[in-house]
Amino acid sequence: MSLTTGKITGVNGNMVTVAVTGNIMQNEVAYIIKGKERLKSEIVRIGDGVAFLQVFESTKGLLIGDLVEFSGQLLSVQLGPGLLTQIYDGLQNPLPEIAKEYGFFLPRGVEKKPLDDEKLWEFTPAVKKGDLVTGGSVVGHVPEGIFQHAIMIPFDFSGEFVIEEIVAAGKYAIKDTICRIKDNRDKIFEIAMTFRWPVKIPIKAYRDKIVPTEPLVTQARIIDTFFPVAKGGTFCIPGPFGAGKTVLQHILSRHATADIIVVAACGERAGEVVELLREFPVLEDPRTGKTLMDRTIIICNTSSMPVAAREASVYTAVTLAEYYRQMGLDVLLLADSTSRWAQAMRELSGRLEEIPGEEAFPAYLESRIAEFYERAGLVQLYNGKTGSLTIGGTVSPAGGNFEEPVTQSTLKVVSAFLGLSRDRANARRFPSIHPLESWSKYESFIDKNIIIEARELLRRGNEVNQMMMVVGEEGTSMDDFELYLKSEFLDSVYLQQNAFDPVDAASNRERQKHVFNVVRKILETDFRLETKEEARTIFYRLRQIFIDWNYIDMKSAEFKTQEDEINKLIEEHSENEKGV
Repeated sequence: MSLTTGKITGVNGNMVTVAVTGNIMQNEVAYIIKGKERLKSEIVRIGDGVAFLQVFESTKGLLIGDLVEFSGQLLSVQLGPGLLTQIYDGLQNPLPEIAKEYGFFLPRGVEKKPLDDEKLWEFTPAVKKGDLVTGGSVVGHVPEGIFQHAIMIPFDFSGEFVIEEIVAAGKYAIKDTICRIKDNRDKIFEIAMTFRWPVKIPIKAYRDKIVPTEPLVTQARIIDTFFPVAKGGTFCIPGPFGAGKTVLQHILSRHATADIIVVAACGERAGEVVELLREFPVLEDPRTGKTLMDRTIIICNTSSMPVAAREASVYTAVTLAEYYRQMGLDVLLLADSTSRWAQAMRELSGRLEEIPGEEAFPAYLESRIAEFYERAGLVQLYNGKTGSLTIGGTVSPAGGNFEEPVTQSTLKVVSAFLGLSRDRANARRFPSIHPLESWSKYESFIDKNIIIEARELLRRGNEVNQMMMVVGEEGTSMDDFELYLKSEFLDSVYLQQNAFDPVDAASNRERQKHVFNVVRKILETDFRLETKEEARTIFYRLRQIFIDWNYIDMKSAEFKTQEDEINKLIEEHSENEKGV
């Protein structure tokens, strides 16, 4: 079958119009032929005899009349063993392989195979001749890092098929046929370890989608206790530049109780991405003792790369994440930053001369963001296992304005909002999640009513602080001053964590429950306070002891000794107990 071709009739930035005769389809991949270069592009609009292409490369030097070949295939990624540890660009080109051949400056029009066709994998069959299978059914496994990578029937196979032949256990390349299946018309299909899947079509090869309730423990106290995230849930991290969004994502990557981490660096500054690429291969994974990169995939599309590929990078990342979810694994996808993805959509929309919406973003911005986050979820697979995909995206509103369109469109679809504060970041209160502006619809492992009381204490303490800025301490009652000290104590010893301390950087569920109970005991204590100076002294001592306690391993004998000292200090200065 001959492919459809066309010729360029106009170039506007990364938007190219092509005169075409023949059959083409929306989101089809096309290649612009320029000498020896083949510039990859995607059809974003089809008119009467004309196609509008979004080119993923620089369009410098393109001329009217240049040849365009249409592939007949949707923009897709290759799925199979070998994805873990990889660093891809937005189109799934392995960047280290390109760098080996071309150096630091990536040429345009270069494509590399995403997976190694020659590497042999130790395959173990999971089915036998005569078994019934369908799209997404597991037919065998190969070891990949610390996981057993499931070899599955391609997801677009609908209906039931019979295993006609399955290879014996042994070493095979991903392109080798490992089984043959037969449909009800006796048509035979050959199945290899790898296949392709369109990035803009969600993978739905599962029995049911379940409401997520189990917490994804991030080991960040302010998140797990106050603003939890569920496995299979969605959350966003909006905040101004420099508030710590990228650093918080790195913390979540390392300590969250997820099996697979997929990081989509979408339009991020190259310096931040370089830090990511340098740290992950040497950073010890607390879960396995190996490097964090062993269970990570990085999709890298920096701000210095072609802007058109930003949109593709987000879809590439979520498709790879869905693939590992289909194996019954818990996957965490971190997209940094969805604002730059939205900016790419705005640029594309402008070149298509579409009617702009608010702040010139396209009218379909909200639906695109919703479609992306809706690909998260907890699913029950056909084999009875469950897999989850949790999606967290950062938002970079200009000037920290949470009322701008990208933040507001995101808030309508996510179930947890971890808003970062410039003031808290400047005060070195990390993670700089604002405890009064953030929220979550998911349940914490701490009683809901207790969390409501604690947040109310923080709110009232903040009001007293604002009042003291006007009238000073001398104009504040002792009760209000004690309330302020308690809110500051809760903030400094529980909401803040030292990401560089080997103990305090990660606080598991058991430790959080235990420590929060001690914090709550202090907050409920009615202290004998005569003067504000005495009150300051008592809470200063408590805070110092408590911060030191956070740095002590829970299994250590010193942990109990430090707790006894805290309790002793409470008893020395308290009269009775009352509610928060």
